[in-house]
Amino acid sequence: MTDMKTTMILSTLCALALLTGCGGEGGFLVQPVPADQHMREAVIGGSESLFVTGKIAIIDVDGMIMNMKPSSLLGMGSQENPVAVFQEKLNAAAEDSHVKAVVLRINSPGGTVSASEAMYDALIRFRTESKKPVITFIQDVGASGAYYLACGTPRILCQSTSVTGSIGVLIQTFSLAGTLKKIGVTTTAITSGPMKDMGSPLKELSEEDRQFLQKIVSEYYDKFVSVVAAGRKNLKEEQVRTLADGRIYTGKQALEAGLVDRLGELNDAVNEAKKAAGLTKAKIVMYHRPVGYRNNFYSQTSAPSATQYNLVNVQMADLGVMNQPGFYYLWTMK
Repeated sequence: MTDMKTTMILSTLCALALLTGCGGEGGFLVQPVPADQHMREAVIGGSESLFVTGKIAIIDVDGMIMNMKPSSLLGMGSQENPVAVFQEKLNAAAEDSHVKAVVLRINSPGGTVSASEAMYDALIRFRTESKKPVITFIQDVGASGAYYLACGTPRILCQSTSVTGSIGVLIQTFSLAGTLKKIGVTTTAITSGPMKDMGSPLKELSEEDRQFLQKIVSEYYDKFVSVVAAGRKNLKEEQVRTLADGRIYTGKQALEAGLVDRLGELNDAVNEAKKAAGLTKAKIVMYHRPVGYRNNFYSQTSAPSATQYNLVNVQMADLGVMNQPGFYYLWTMK
């Protein structure tokens, strides 16, 4: 029965391919997908010699950092859980004895507080247990929660045009109470306690609610500052607090402030990783699912969405996470 279903599906796909391929250059590519969906390794640069066994693994962090599967544009399909994928790639690098160092390539505006912390903790465990050096490279954006993650490595490089910083915490609330009152609509919440409907869009945020939320924001902010101070040995906590007012920094400004160690390109980060691992030659590898072609350093870079909000490189579908209650280490101008 299973073979019959498979044959019917393949026949249907072939028929569709023939129908759509009759005019112009359109058509379907029917490609078999391996049943085993574990991460695969792709060599995308470095030495081609068979006698060179040492590897530098590039592990990429793109888009919103969240512990959930973000829906794609218009709800068509879904991406993978960023925390789970990051852990899986770290495991692959840790288990391969030929991987001597890792380059963490970041292009993210941050995300939720908990997901950022989870990925940071996973990175610290990887460094502690594997003893493999990790170099961070910030590409376009490495802000807020993404910078939190970067501070899990002792060395951070970025481009002069990168955007980083945005050290701080955000919880976004809104209220429709005024509008509802104008149109004659009243709402009543039956709650088990006076703060159960705190932050509800159907009521104004009370001063008591505001103070309660501010305490949580301050707690998470202190944690963020301590992580930056621990990672940036050149900065004292007081200096970090001065820099951590939520503002963003260009790569050049971040270097002057001590938030990064060097301006450069991805190749520079790879060369530093080789040096840290004591290698003169190495293969450069990345990890991916069985379907998908990778042929160079930038193959995994996320394509920008058609719509951007001011300077924020966040896909439209990702912005939906802000409609959910939560605390964020996120650079956003939504």
